Amino acid sequence: MASEQSVIKCESVYKIFGANAKEMLKNANGNVDAKTFQEAGCIVGVNNASFDVSKGELLVIMGLSGSGKSTLLRCISRLTDATSGKIFIDGQDLLSLKNKELIELRRNKMGMVFQSFALLPHKTVLENIAFPLQIKGLKTRDCISKAMDMVKLVGLDGRENYFPRELSGGQQQRVGIARSLAVEPDVWFLDEPFSALDPLIRKEMQDEFLRLQSSLKKTILFVTHDFDEALRLADRIGIMKDGIIEQLDTPANIVLNPATEYVRKFTQEVPREKVLKIEAVMDPITDEQNLSDFKVSKDAIIETVAEKILGQEKPIAVTDSTQQIVGIVKPAKVIHVVFGEGNEDNQ
Repeated sequence: MASEQSVIKCESVYKIFGANAKEMLKNANGNVDAKTFQEAGCIVGVNNASFDVSKGELLVIMGLSGSGKSTLLRCISRLTDATSGKIFIDGQDLLSLKNKELIELRRNKMGMVFQSFALLPHKTVLENIAFPLQIKGLKTRDCISKAMDMVKLVGLDGRENYFPRELSGGQQQRVGIARSLAVEPDVWFLDEPFSALDPLIRKEMQDEFLRLQSSLKKTILFVTHDFDEALRLADRIGIMKDGIIEQLDTPANIVLNPATEYVRKFTQEVPREKVLKIEAVMDPITDEQNLSDFKVSKDAIIETVAEKILGQEKPIAVTDSTQQIVGIVKPAKVIHVVFGEGNEDNQ
């Protein structure tokens, strides 16, 4: 991605915990071995992370506990200082900012949501959401008006005067999301925001989150350990292990073309029909006259249209967003890619 489009840009970011971390990193010449560092009393949190996140993109960073995903997010939001490397937000060198400039950047450009809702217990929903706006120095009337807009956006109208203890976990998380959106951040950091919720509410929150993102188009760094969640939400996924980003790619490419054995293990149980779009299984147009009456979008997830496709005898036309036919899909190909052997050959 061209750097001028990049809202977030990381260049060789390292985060190593330990008294002699900087010295060891310097002596390692960029070749950091987690085990060697551990033996010397250091823990490698992030190991040579370089990537860009473009405007409006939702990048999910995932990995098991201890993989470094939250540490990476904390470095990029500068809640933790990186040991080495460069981090840019909208072209600003984050690591060179003085404290006052950093506070200003956080107040005006960054929104953060964490696993713990961190709501103020003695303030109502409305007051909790208005709080960051008051800190920014907005007039009370403007704060309340903006906070009320956020209440409606996350579907909590009628509960604006409730206290956090009167809300369910999912509702509390909505307040946290509304509060972080109130400052209209350009960049949104979310660290395991739904992992404390039970599965049904979690699914509802993911749906809500996708709805918000489709209208707000924020640039988002989202951390999770849940691969299904990553597949549902992400434009691209970065999979981390021992501080290293093993692969950063689209969900379909990660499933079809895992770059390492670790990523392959991560993805082997994934139901392909839940991840792959029709585009991944379509063929070039041959005989337009002999197509089924049914048409399907190239962006449709296979699972959502599989039943109809498998019920057709003729090939099905695949259309783009302008309804132009851009290819065809055959029922046999869908079956082969989703369930057959040699899946990697059928992209």
